[in-house]
Amino acid sequence: MKNNFILILSFILLFNSLLSANQVKYLTADYKPKKINVGEDITYVVKYFAFEIGEVRLKVISTTTDNNDTLYSAIAYIDSYYGIPFVDLHQIYETKFDQKQNSRYFKGTILKNDTTFTTYQYNKNNQTIHVKKGRERTKEIWTDSLAKSDKEYLDGLSLFYYARMRTGLQKKLTVPVFINEKFEKTHINFYKENEDQDIDAVDYDIDCVYLDGETEFRGIFGLTGYFEGWFSNDEFAIPIRAKMQVIIGSITLELKNWNKKEWMPPKYKD
Repeated sequence: MKNNFILILSFILLFNSLLSANQVKYLTADYKPKKINVGEDITYVVKYFAFEIGEVRLKVISTTTDNNDTLYSAIAYIDSYYGIPFVDLHQIYETKFDQKQNSRYFKGTILKNDTTFTTYQYNKNNQTIHVKKGRERTKEIWTDSLAKSDKEYLDGLSLFYYARMRTGLQKKLTVPVFINEKFEKTHINFYKENEDQDIDAVDYDIDCVYLDGETEFRGIFGLTGYFEGWFSNDEFAIPIRAKMQVIIGSITLELKNWNKKEWMPPKYKD
């Protein structure tokens, strides 16, 4: 059940600024670049059938410069609601990535009495990934190793931002993801046709663009197999709803609230 809940994350946000040169080849004449602001703070409710079982909160923390690369920092909090049978889940995921959403740093923390963590630190110059796994409280480290990487990659959280930045394209893309100390693939199908979505947070249908895809792995977020996502059809490409298949069935993540004062979900027009 824990892995199933974590999978929720595996399709939420995806992000920032103008498209990089690596993205230009995917553009069409009517495509509008996506953007997101530092300070963005978005919360989603997680539903299993008619039951609300928890929330996912996503924040864009900051930007920094490293060797002429602009890096974005984002964080995701996953929390199950108190009293949900068989679910007591509290986790934090952090990422730093460049303008192409390639990962530079990732950390996953499992909060419990014996809190554990996993970090991946990519050294672009040496083409290595420093992997560490251990316990927070005792500082015990049981994995401290280097993995060779001759290519750039996404991590489990920057993958979401990669997808968000490319919504509205009419393309099929396959991207490398470093997860569970291995290189895996995610296949994403982007569509430019708009669709309507109805959520509890607003009293009208939202204008969205759609994507779907499939992973070849079971990741730290529990994401495995087929997934779907709907994003606002505007320059911010805010994730509105996501659906994923898990062991227990279908999980839905739905936009609950946001702090973007300049943004409201765009209205769908027939």
